[in-house]
Amino acid sequence: MILNLDPHFKPLEGIEVNFESFVFNGGEPHIRIKEIEIEEAVYVTHRINSFNDLGLLCIAVDALKRMNVKDIHALIPYFPAARQDRVMVKGESLSVKVYAKIINGLELKSVLIFDPHSDVTPALLNNCITIQNTQFIEKVLQLIPSNFILISPDAGASKKIFKLASALGISNIMECGKKRNLETGQLSGFSVPVEDLKNKSCLIVDDICDGGGTFLGLASELKKKNSGDLFLAVSHGIFSKGYDDLSSTFRKIFTTDSFKNIESPQITQLVLNSIL
Repeated sequence: MILNLDPHFKPLEGIEVNFESFVFNGGEPHIRIKEIEIEEAVYVTHRINSFNDLGLLCIAVDALKRMNVKDIHALIPYFPAARQDRVMVKGESLSVKVYAKIINGLELKSVLIFDPHSDVTPALLNNCITIQNTQFIEKVLQLIPSNFILISPDAGASKKIFKLASALGISNIMECGKKRNLETGQLSGFSVPVEDLKNKSCLIVDDICDGGGTFLGLASELKKKNSGDLFLAVSHGIFSKGYDDLSSTFRKIFTTDSFKNIESPQITQLVLNSIL
């Protein structure tokens, strides 16, 4: 059975658990599961974009346990704070570990996550099952020209890019680079390791697009090196600064519904229900 805590996000096939939820005036989430009896495994799915979302997941699991449901799993496609997987400067928290500890405390049979930012999240989560971005990118490749260069935006993404390329039989790969001020988070420069891209199309693949500064800066550098059409595929589309600058730079932008639903002609969104 499936307990979809976000009614607009149904990534798994199966019989849905009926429930109602609301937020008290004090800000606390509340849930009431309407099923009389549940005798099989339950997969709880949720998009966690806030601590209240995390809270709803926690109380949902508690409610199921109080109904004597023993086999409980969670699908959390965008794992919160996955980018905060190391302490860069003194005074910061290791936020991904905080979230992981809370979820580990729920003692779930498994926790499924989609295309995590690094190996840190799966290492911190008990009973973690990682779903790679391979099927997502495979679908993207059906929607772009076949003659392209697969682009890793920085060294941090390269390990996953080469693994992806191996799985999909892609041989034309290029690792680019960027510099970031650790104190301010500001980007200061991008590098492309060839002088002439000879008008070849480029597909940049990464896990997250937040404001989009990395991809806009890299796109500018690729254009200087005589690239052809630019395409962007990100597993988790936050797009905190909107789509206008990105859509004027990239011919097509692809993402999934792991973070939010997007209704914009500027973005091609593939639903996880068709990928998982």
